[in-house]
Amino acid sequence: MKKIGIIAGGVLLLIIVGIFVLQENTKQPEKQMKVGFVMNGSKDDASWGQSHYEGMEKAAQNLKLNVIYRENVTEDEACISVMEELIEQGCEVIICNSYGFGKYELEVAEEHPYIYFYHATGVEEAKNMSTYFGRIYQMRYLCGIVAGLQTKTNEIGYVAAYPISEVNRGINAFALGVRSVNPDAKVYVEWSNSWIDDDSSREAANSLISKHNIDVMTVHSDSLAVYDVADENGIWIIGYNIDNSEKYPDTFLTAAVWNWDKFYEPRLKECQLGKFQSMHYWEDIRTGVVSLAPFTANVKPEIGNFVHARMEALKNGTFDVFWGPIKDNQGNLRITEGESMSDDVMLNEFDWYVEGVVADDKE
Repeated sequence: MKKIGIIAGGVLLLIIVGIFVLQENTKQPEKQMKVGFVMNGSKDDASWGQSHYEGMEKAAQNLKLNVIYRENVTEDEACISVMEELIEQGCEVIICNSYGFGKYELEVAEEHPYIYFYHATGVEEAKNMSTYFGRIYQMRYLCGIVAGLQTKTNEIGYVAAYPISEVNRGINAFALGVRSVNPDAKVYVEWSNSWIDDDSSREAANSLISKHNIDVMTVHSDSLAVYDVADENGIWIIGYNIDNSEKYPDTFLTAAVWNWDKFYEPRLKECQLGKFQSMHYWEDIRTGVVSLAPFTANVKPEIGNFVHARMEALKNGTFDVFWGPIKDNQGNLRITEGESMSDDVMLNEFDWYVEGVVADDKE
């Protein structure tokens, strides 16, 4: 009987310890954390800004955060005062959602070492500042497969903001997807030289249509003007940032989209617990941060099988986009068979285009 009592006592002790550990790991901080969110656009733009806003709102609800948004902030020195004002209001975390905020955010981070900072699409970290992005190029590749199989003219349009590594990476991934199923197709690029300007985006889209026999168009900027031009001209559109299929029911195919709550919630939970990590986050398809919008009825039925096969290969790691052999659009072998492009080169030194891309690299 004594031995049974000892065993029972030991089991009870283990249960008590287990409950204590579980409570420690799941308990929410008593203080409501304030987060300052600096945006280059608006939270209802049906594009980049809205994708971040929706993701942050989900995280805020689950973590009981107080989020203060600052919309349409210019990517120049003026954003410094915006960040300083948010810190004065008690924000313990500052998030900036566009590349152009980078050097200013670093400056503010140095002045406030006890505040946590996150910079979307950035490439430079500090002790209290992390950068983050997603491998959206994986989704662009899948979108390219859709475009390559949907087109009848083999002339596909691509409106892009700037010829920087981030954008070039997307153009090339898309073109590789196109050419993997349709080696005769070409991807024609026009630059808007802006992330958000409607006029320049519309001009770039119209230029593509006037020069080429475009029947599928995609975009790497945050303006919906490209969608409007495509819709007005009966051209299939492949979107970016969020699913806009309801706005363009007759021409929308799919989109490379963001699920930012998958990033914000775990990172901000770490901040609440004092476990912030300074690093560069580059989330892939397996994290759920990047995904593909559901196909609309406009997509040819047989396309789904091709995309699903490649998506599964991306998920299980048997394939990634920039694995050789890959030639550039001048016929030079850039990545040999058995080699892959390093993350550092993809992030910082992507200044060339793959076969099938027709682009002027001048802004």
